[in-house]
Amino acid sequence: MRTNFDMLLQAGCHFGHLKRKWNPAMAPYIYTERNGIHIIDLHKTVVKIDEAAEALKNIARQGKKILFVGTKKQTKEVIAEKATSIAMPYVIERWPGGMLTNFPTIRKAVKKMSNIDKLMQDGTFSNLSKRELLQITRQRAKLEKNLGSIADLTRLPSALFVVDVMKEHIAVAEANRLGIPVFGIVDTNSDPKNIDFVIPANDDAKDSVEVILNACCAAIAEGIEERKVEKADEKAADAQTEAEAEEKRPARRARKEEAVAEEEAAPAAKEEEEAPAAE
Repeated sequence: MRTNFDMLLQAGCHFGHLKRKWNPAMAPYIYTERNGIHIIDLHKTVVKIDEAAEALKNIARQGKKILFVGTKKQTKEVIAEKATSIAMPYVIERWPGGMLTNFPTIRKAVKKMSNIDKLMQDGTFSNLSKRELLQITRQRAKLEKNLGSIADLTRLPSALFVVDVMKEHIAVAEANRLGIPVFGIVDTNSDPKNIDFVIPANDDAKDSVEVILNACCAAIAEGIEERKVEKADEKAADAQTEAEAEEKRPARRARKEEAVAEEEAAPAAKEEEEAPAAE
């Protein structure tokens, strides 16, 4: 198990929203109600974290990217930290509308950012006035803030990991439309219907989000490591095959030379056989 009941309890993963704010679709994941607040069944959360972690590990093992999304103030720092630790892209500022459904346009904006960097480095901007330079610098800073964390995302992600699926409903809708699987921390006030891997838990508390991300990111790291090992094994196997082929080459060359010599000798032998008959 990647987490356990006590770890989740200590992190406050069991605290849901007020009963009056609940979404009835979350009923299967609610254990009880206390002081007007729903309490999430952490035994189910443990199972769901394991399911999600295994699926994420398989995606990472195939060398695919997982995009982490969470723009909530109290959790965005931990999302950025965990995603960076496993070299995955993330969005913690405003979700750029159409980021998935209109991906080529987003890539153009990212390219614009790298073009500004190149022009700054080669001195092209040295002749600009202070005002123009300030405008370009501000534009670059804005692009960096919104898109800097997805600069390495050259193609659509293979999965989305969303913290608070209700707040990030646009991201979820775009992923659903494109058939991209969504992993989500889902609180008692949210609808789990459009989430492929539901993790029922408190999505407001930093500790709650952190303990879940720790488990999921550890699984992704394992997948990345396994891919490296598989690639190293493949490389070693290819090298071994090449070495064996290299060893066989002299023998094949010798056999070929023998065959050529035999072919060349055959006409001469035939002439010798025919000579006495002619006499």
